Amino acid sequence: MVAARSPHQDLSTTLNRTGFYPHLLTDLVTQELAGATPLTALVHLETHVERAEVHRHATVLVLTRDDLLILHVDDHQPEEHSEPQANVSVENVALPRIDSVVVSSVYARPDEYKAGEGPRELTLGIAWSGGARLDLGPAGCGDPQCQADHGYTGQSVREDLVLRVSVDAEGPARLAEAHDFATQLRRAASEAAWSGHESAGPEHPGTRRVGARLVRGSHR
Repeated sequence: MVAARSPHQDLSTTLNRTGFYPHLLTDLVTQELAGATPLTALVHLETHVERAEVHRHATVLVLTRDDLLILHVDDHQPEEHSEPQANVSVENVALPRIDSVVVSSVYARPDEYKAGEGPRELTLGIAWSGGARLDLGPAGCGDPQCQADHGYTGQSVREDLVLRVSVDAEGPARLAEAHDFATQLRRAASEAAWSGHESAGPEHPGTRRVGARLVRGSHR
């Protein structure tokens, strides 16, 4: 009989799998959890090439019963021949503060779609502090010969954190993990919002809307 793995063991395995300072990340997450049990987690690693330098950035999201733990870790080499450093930022977001969990998916060849096929890309957007991204572009009109300046048009998208996962870069298993994490986070945030509403009573509705909507494009 194989013993069941604990959530901490699963998280440790995920952190080791990334190969990005696994011992450091494991210790940081353990310290920040402070005894809380992780319900699910998502680890996302990005690599950026800038001239002759390669920079890596890890985002670790850990969902507990009460909050969402967010760690950002960047490797950094400030000067030539100096020792590498890791820059770390940590934030704990109480679940009732989460206003929006947006899952945007991209499907290849939708005309050939078959039941059960997954997307090629998935973008997870989480908003909790009121931050927003403003996407602007030149406005136009219906006259193709018009040379007038119509100003700009666009949309304001609320988001504090955005992660993009693609099958081509990370593989279908990582994309499925991101989708499962988003589903559990949305459910937990919704339950926390309703719990706060019931505690406030009918005269003080503190409800927050948590849902998913499809937006055009992918944001890195």
